[in-house]
Amino acid sequence: MGTLNVANLNLDGTLNADDAVITNGVGLVSIQTFTTAGSHTWTKPAGIRRIRVFVTGGGGGGGSHNSDDAQGGGGGGGTAIKIIDVTSISSVAVTIGGGGTGSSGNTNSGGSSGGTSSFGTHCSATGGGNPNNWAVGGQGGAGTGGDINLEGGHGTGGNIDGGGNEETGGSGGSTYWGGGAAGASHWQGRRTSALYGTGGAGDHGSQNDGGGNGVAGIVVVEEYK
Repeated sequence: MGTLNVANLNLDGTLNADDAVITNGVGLVSIQTFTTAGSHTWTKPAGIRRIRVFVTGGGGGGGSHNSDDAQGGGGGGGTAIKIIDVTSISSVAVTIGGGGTGSSGNTNSGGSSGGTSSFGTHCSATGGGNPNNWAVGGQGGAGTGGDINLEGGHGTGGNIDGGGNEETGGSGGSTYWGGGAAGASHWQGRRTSALYGTGGAGDHGSQNDGGGNGVAGIVVVEEYK
């Protein structure tokens, strides 16, 4: 069998010109990407013998704010990376975990965790958690069943008992694909992120109505002859 050396995948699903080194007719020929929360099906193209999959769970929702406490950011989804022989496989069920909703109002445990993403029974990755106590960021998710299993970043904490204007909400947790959204302060509203599986940002009461939503996960399938 020929050698194969594949570099990093761009965030938009494309490859740089020299990303794949192909020897003896063996190499990367196509990529399928799934980003919408819910159920999908990967169907093997003709001639594909092996695949490498990247599975990332959804990000957790960010926390809200009361009169003197700012909540943390949601955790980032975990990631599993796996090479699979598909010579006897024609299709695989794909699930993309949705992003968790941010909390609203004076609550230390509102919002929701991100959903789990999976590639059949081969590998999966749990979503990031939502903050469950004042100023504490949500737990990062974790990959399972991959050749490489990565944890998502924990949401960073917010400030408490700052006297109104001094608090800042925590940032959302990062994933394999990049960093999460920055939290709000009295002078700046929370940011958003479009990076797959990242956590939502924590709130500051003078800027927003609640914590930011997490971002849905992703499954990327690299297809090799």
